[in-house]
Amino acid sequence: MTFSIEHTDNVSNARAGRILTDHGEILTPIFMPVGTVGSVKGIDVRMLENDVKAQIILGNTYHLYLRPGLDILERAGGLHRFNGWNHPILTDSGGFQVFSLAENRKLTEEGAVFRSHIDGSKHLFTPENVMDIQRKIGADIIMAFDECTPGTAEYDYAKNSMERTQRWLLRCVKRFDETEPLYDYSQTLFPIVQGCVYPKLRSESAKFVADLGRDGNAIGGLAVGEPTEKMYEMIEVVNAILPVDKPRYLMGVGTPDNILEAIERGVDMFDCVMPTRNGRNGQLFTYEGTINIRNSFWADDFSPIDSTSDCWADRYYTKAYLHHLIMCDELLGLELASLHNLAFYLRLVGDARQHIVNGDFIEWKRSVVDNLKRRVKR
Repeated sequence: MTFSIEHTDNVSNARAGRILTDHGEILTPIFMPVGTVGSVKGIDVRMLENDVKAQIILGNTYHLYLRPGLDILERAGGLHRFNGWNHPILTDSGGFQVFSLAENRKLTEEGAVFRSHIDGSKHLFTPENVMDIQRKIGADIIMAFDECTPGTAEYDYAKNSMERTQRWLLRCVKRFDETEPLYDYSQTLFPIVQGCVYPKLRSESAKFVADLGRDGNAIGGLAVGEPTEKMYEMIEVVNAILPVDKPRYLMGVGTPDNILEAIERGVDMFDCVMPTRNGRNGQLFTYEGTINIRNSFWADDFSPIDSTSDCWADRYYTKAYLHHLIMCDELLGLELASLHNLAFYLRLVGDARQHIVNGDFIEWKRSVVDNLKRRVKR
């Protein structure tokens, strides 16, 4: 994997870059639709390519390990061939999912023992076998196994957790470097910065990660309960240390305004379940704000879902029709709302990139960010 910075903003730390993988290029800033179990909920690969215009999607090690299982994925030739997505894939190591199973997991120095949410069966994730699992899944970018600390953790807990993550990271790097890809393309490993909301810990973790000199780096453990301003502060602390010439991935973030604020602070890559999860609940993200399509106001609004969108469904179907579908719990409604939100997120980061190239990113961001945060009330 290679990364090059093509344009930088004169006022902020925003930058427009290009990541090149064996499965194609990724223009940054970029948003990655979340395909937890190998599919983005309700959206097939043709929609992802043609309507959403996704360049990379995310899969999850924990879920794919449990279902369909590594044997099926390896026999298929990896996740790309299994799900038909012929573009880059990133896999989350499963750390967040494992550590969210607070009642059904136990941490040791060796790794994390957990019970499946599906059948209660017992499993062990270690830094070594998580590297092996992700080799078998076959993502282009794989993540180190870390402990995701809650945003409200006390300092001593956060420090011990970060230090364990560092020890695990060294084991991840060793295992990754002594193994080879199983399929006919290369893979790369991103370490993850932790440290909760404590600048000293974040700085220490970022320095530790930066010194490893990997192809890219991730910022984890944010948007997990801490105040939004604290999240922005931690991004600034970390990005002041992480190498400028490597892509920076902010994990699990976030709302449209969160994304623009993070781009301003030098982040290149994002993922979040909000576009599809909120879409299934009838929330549509737009440049005018968030629309609750369940509101009865939209029942007789026969204007397009979004006439400014490049997505054909946004221009073809009306708000009234989408309101009807969502109120009836019709599957097509969930699909259209998810499709709209994903297309909007990719449009948002694409617009941000263009304004970085044009040299007016900050002016543009200031002109749209307040609207992005508001709820459209009719």
